[in-house]
Amino acid sequence: MLYAILAYHAEGVVESWTEEQDAALMEDLLEVNDRLVGEKHLGPAARLGPTDSAVTLRGKGLGLVTDGPFAETKEQLLGFYVVDYPSMDGAVAAARELRSANPTAVYEIRPILLYVPGAAIAVDG
Repeated sequence: MLYAILAYHAEGVVESWTEEQDAALMEDLLEVNDRLVGEKHLGPAARLGPTDSAVTLRGKGLGLVTDGPFAETKEQLLGFYVVDYPSMDGAVAAARELRSANPTAVYEIRPILLYVPGAAIAVDG
């Protein structure tokens, strides 16, 4: 079964990291990422842009677009992973590994009810 691991963190803390601190964290996270990919457990992963550039669509019909995510907590959703494990226990274990690399983050694990991989997207480097 597929599970989403949603990575939450206080956005101001993440934005306060130096390039070196961010690069060191990404190196640790990519180490976990590469192992999970090698074990064929990891699907797409993304680091999301800042919440001040986000919008929310809600309401009836075509909906209304409003600025920001309007999160209910001090942490903001900053990225996600899609993992493939036979049970929630495996997904929780993967999230624990990610948390060991980034202990100040919060991870939400949620089953994915529909997964459509879509077309390949070119990544600007």
